[in-house]
Amino acid sequence: MTDEATERRDAAPSKLAERARIARETCPYLTAKQAAFHLGMAADTLKKLRLRGRGPRCRMHGGSWRYHIDDLDAWSAARMAGEGA
Repeated sequence: MTDEATERRDAAPSKLAERARIARETCPYLTAKQAAFHLGMAADTLKKLRLRGRGPRCRMHGGSWRYHIDDLDAWSAARMAGEGA
């Protein structure tokens, strides 16, 4: 497990919610590395998902891929094991 994934796993849910709230209020566009951390996955995994067209919506800003935090949350929620799953 990568250091980022371990840090993400060990972070308190309230702390993560606070970070997401701050991101929405300041700059809701996250870098690929920040987005991967937010989702609890490696940046390489997020890149592979983007290249295959299976990742969250993203856009090119200033030569780098950016992810809106609401798109990340929507993508993650759509993949959540739901009732009866």
